[in-house]
Amino acid sequence: MKRSNRLRHLPSASMGAFGSLITCVVIAYPDHAFGASIDGLRLWFDIVLPALLPFFVLSEILMGLGVIRAVGVLLEPLMRPVFRIPGEAAFTLAMGLASGYPLGAKLTGRMRRNGICTREEGERLLAFANTADPLFMIGAVAFGMFGSASLGATIAVSHYLAALIVGFLLRYHAKGTMGASAARPDAGRGYLRRALQAMVAERRRDGRPIGALFSDAVRDAMGSMLFIGGTIMMFSVFLRILSVSGAATGLATLIGGALSTFGFDPDLGLATLNGLMEITLGAQTAAGSDADLLQRLTIAGFVIGWSGLSVHAQVAAMVHGTDIRLTPYVLARLVHGILAAGFTWFVFPRIAMTATAPGAAATYSLPYWIRLSVGGASALGLLAFMVGAALALAALRRIRIAGFRV
Repeated sequence: MKRSNRLRHLPSASMGAFGSLITCVVIAYPDHAFGASIDGLRLWFDIVLPALLPFFVLSEILMGLGVIRAVGVLLEPLMRPVFRIPGEAAFTLAMGLASGYPLGAKLTGRMRRNGICTREEGERLLAFANTADPLFMIGAVAFGMFGSASLGATIAVSHYLAALIVGFLLRYHAKGTMGASAARPDAGRGYLRRALQAMVAERRRDGRPIGALFSDAVRDAMGSMLFIGGTIMMFSVFLRILSVSGAATGLATLIGGALSTFGFDPDLGLATLNGLMEITLGAQTAAGSDADLLQRLTIAGFVIGWSGLSVHAQVAAMVHGTDIRLTPYVLARLVHGILAAGFTWFVFPRIAMTATAPGAAATYSLPYWIRLSVGGASALGLLAFMVGAALALAALRRIRIAGFRV
């Protein structure tokens, strides 16, 4: 009995000891901790804040205006049979794919709080709608880190293909549960009319004046952005402390040994370690390695799919207050990373092998308005495509051939 009580308290004691150790190391290296905090703050202020804040605010406003409900009516015939999630999830999926981490998680949490999806539907959506944005993969990773924009197709296609496969596989997660909107009757014709009616009804239910809606959207978005900034700064400090204390070297050696059993260069152990913690640093370290280009791309694909514990912490905050469990999300991220790495290695083995020498430019400074415009255009284009596909499916269901429905 006493032994079982000790084991029960072991996780709490271990976390307390780990936190105390990190605090002592930060005190021992205050200059490194301060410099890492500044680096994280600059990354957040110069890139993350201007790139994500407009999407956060606009998403909240569109929800209050009822636009998301209208999208849900239009896309229910596509999203429900393919992914077993409500039609409203299409907006979250489009914004997540186009705008990057962690917007998909924030919208998923909001949908669950509003009762638009069940817990299981939220877990399915969270697992594959929270992805890297195309400009990060093409502009930052391919061009800025690997020195070749042509590699962006390999990285992006592998990443999104893996995400869609994960989404399709997750339709079998909690298969016996019925969705919140699974029993909606098929009204046949009049999808556009029903979408408009749903939007008006949702707007009346919300009832906030435009000024109050805008104010609430900005306040909520800034609260989320501040947390994201704090997470970026703390993980920047944590990674710097691992480096200066020598712990990173030992862990990277262990990971490199494991990678070598699969034929990878052991030098990629540090890139994998950094990528397990933070996506940008992991991809940057992989790009600067002396390993073969295909191996570097494969590790970068895994890192982008996994997304790093820093993003996982942000996701946890975005869904805080809901009953959405993080275990399916973390497992899905691991599967996503493995699939993306596999597609990079097997499906695109020699595409655009024109990157510069190792150690190519490791930063990118595209103006934030470019990320904003590309993200917005991508989201609108994806939504338009999904609406067209949903309407086509709805039309096919009404076609009768020899007395039978298609």
